[in-house]
Amino acid sequence: MTTMAGVVLPGNRRLEMQNFSIPTPEYGQVLVRMKASSLCGSDLRAIYRPADQGTGPEAYQGVIAGHEPAGIIERVGPGVTRFKEGDRIIVYHIAGCGLCDDCRKGWMISCSSPARAAYGWQRDGGHAEFLLAEERTLIALPETLSYLDGAMVACGFGTAYAACIRAGVSGRDTVLITGLGPVGMGMALLCRAMGARVVGVEYLPERHELAHKLGFHDIITPSNKNALDKVLEKVNGRGFEVAIDCSGNGDARHLCLEAAREWGRIVFVGEGGNVSFAPSPLLIHKQLTLHGSWVCSLPQMEELVEHLVTWDLHPDVIVTHQFPLSQAKEAYELFDSGRTGKVAIVWE
Repeated sequence: MTTMAGVVLPGNRRLEMQNFSIPTPEYGQVLVRMKASSLCGSDLRAIYRPADQGTGPEAYQGVIAGHEPAGIIERVGPGVTRFKEGDRIIVYHIAGCGLCDDCRKGWMISCSSPARAAYGWQRDGGHAEFLLAEERTLIALPETLSYLDGAMVACGFGTAYAACIRAGVSGRDTVLITGLGPVGMGMALLCRAMGARVVGVEYLPERHELAHKLGFHDIITPSNKNALDKVLEKVNGRGFEVAIDCSGNGDARHLCLEAAREWGRIVFVGEGGNVSFAPSPLLIHKQLTLHGSWVCSLPQMEELVEHLVTWDLHPDVIVTHQFPLSQAKEAYELFDSGRTGKVAIVWE
């Protein structure tokens, strides 16, 4: 076999299956046989839905989609020293230049070099049978974690973990999470594993059902008029030590600021949207700390994998639908409805 099918996202909610040559790994590269490649809300927002995807270094370049890959190494190129054929791996989804200050700290997401390329955005991603990856972007996947677990770590759970670190979540905290999509649900699972109590805000009944199935029962569906009263009831009116927005919705972000207690910590994670607020009463006078958190670093992702094993926490519990590659179109259409947990493309 010298060719493979791969998913391309032309925009305007279209999906095409195209044939690609199976790549050969060069210096420092490996060829990964894909086992799981999950779908991400950022792909829906920035690639799948837009009629005009734009241009520039951050824009989608018409490559094979999918930036949440996990699989097994099929072949290694020259110069590969840490990994070998047969190793189970997760792919950190941005390949930076490796030389700038951000890359050397493990923050390849923040690499500003023209050499930076995200899998599934500027270089071929995981929605195909094989993926060509840089060894420096690989993370070992322990046998106790499934390939689906690995795909969840590759973006969503890594993003959630970084936000938990920024907020310093611990067993002393009650955490408000607005938006219980895949990232928000991952956030809830991690906060609970760290000892915190979780209160969630979510409007979709399907996501309520998944939250309850996973043992979260302090989930409310407020109207905009009573949202603050409803969440504060869960903490006897005292406010939350930590509030994390995973929705990108302006009202939800505002709610996080309102519901935080004095000296609380806020993290904005959800992409897109806007928010407007009065800084004096909501931020300055309450002495809040407000963070923006974008994905995670490579060391943080490795640390997360180690903790998942210790905690016996399997991120694949948020996967509600699995599809073979041949049904990628159906997978994207379902995920775009917003009424699912995580959706993934899987291989036997």
